[in-house]
Amino acid sequence: MKKTPLLIILLFASILSFAQTEKANDKNIAEKFENFFNSSDYSGIFDLFSDDMKNALPKEQAKKFFVGLKTQAGKINAREFTKYVRGSFASYKTTFDNEIFAVNISTDNQLKINGLYIEPFKEDNLPKIERNSTKLILPFQDKWTVTWGGDTTELNYHVESKAQKNAFDFVITDENGKSYKTDGKTNEDYYAFGKELIAPCDGEIVLVVDGVDDNVPGELNPIYVPGNTVILKTANNEYLFFAHFKQNSIKVKKGQKIKQGETLGLCGNSGNSSEPHLHFHIQNVKDMNVATGVKCYFNQIVVDGKMKKDYSPIKGEKIQNEK
Repeated sequence: MKKTPLLIILLFASILSFAQTEKANDKNIAEKFENFFNSSDYSGIFDLFSDDMKNALPKEQAKKFFVGLKTQAGKINAREFTKYVRGSFASYKTTFDNEIFAVNISTDNQLKINGLYIEPFKEDNLPKIERNSTKLILPFQDKWTVTWGGDTTELNYHVESKAQKNAFDFVITDENGKSYKTDGKTNEDYYAFGKELIAPCDGEIVLVVDGVDDNVPGELNPIYVPGNTVILKTANNEYLFFAHFKQNSIKVKKGQKIKQGETLGLCGNSGNSSEPHLHFHIQNVKDMNVATGVKCYFNQIVVDGKMKKDYSPIKGEKIQNEK
């Protein structure tokens, strides 16, 4: 994983409200900053600083920061004004050789930089996917129960999470509605534990996390919430997210091409999970931190004994793939 440069926040500018049109003075300073940076003239950048900035970030410290940034990210290839942030900072989507950052610059009345911070660029225009277009089967065989699923908080507590808002939790229950055989004190007592989980469609494995311990039922692991995890990318750029696999049971590797129905791993109780179950959702990008959940429909499944086509199951329903 690449190291992100230290976030520099120097707030000497007054917080005012500006229209979202780039001011000529900011444009001029940003162009000078880019030229000095690309030519490695860090003294030139320092000379653009206001007196307060120079005191807060002395010349040698400033040089060290910019040298580190250039070593990691390379030269600036493109710079695009996006908006004003924190009131007076002109924010630029800045494409370096190796990275894309938001370079945020504030200037004073003397055309000096009185505020500067650089951070990873967060793309506002991530792909918008309302629902999956890839035809999916359920990610398991046999009959499972939906413990969370639907569009309201009563049906699905996940709806409050941007990435997980259309997620499902699946378990296996018996005729009495219990998910375990005796007292539920061990993972092996749960019907779902160790059950095979399969690929709902063809795709490419883009993330695998394995080796996380399975929890004792009733206990949680909040350190790595998804536990043992697989993300499968479809041909339509949908990201299928599977969580809580059994420790060391995942059969696939990152970069592997996989066919519908092939084994991903075994159902477990790892991560922030109180009992063995499968958490499954679709998101629009790989990174769960910035992703938006995608409404999931299965192509043809049996729901409470009845065939349903292009269906998104809800809490309480018993579901299985078409035989």
